[in-house]
Amino acid sequence: MNDDSCPKFSARGHAEAARRQQRQAEALRANLARRKAQGRARAEGEAEAAPGGEPCSASGPGVQDSET
Repeated sequence: MNDDSCPKFSARGHAEAARRQQRQAEALRANLARRKAQGRARAEGEAEAAPGGEPCSASGPGVQDSET
């Protein structure tokens, strides 16, 4: 029985496929590192802003005092 789902590569084809797979693995690792760093930066930014953020200043331009 002939299995056409798995192509037969020459030695050169195997080497090219291995290099391609290595490049893809490196790109995936770099992408994962970027996404982790981005997630840490976002979490750090939210942690700094949420717990003890600075109070709002009511004396800015366009802010009206409510004198009722």
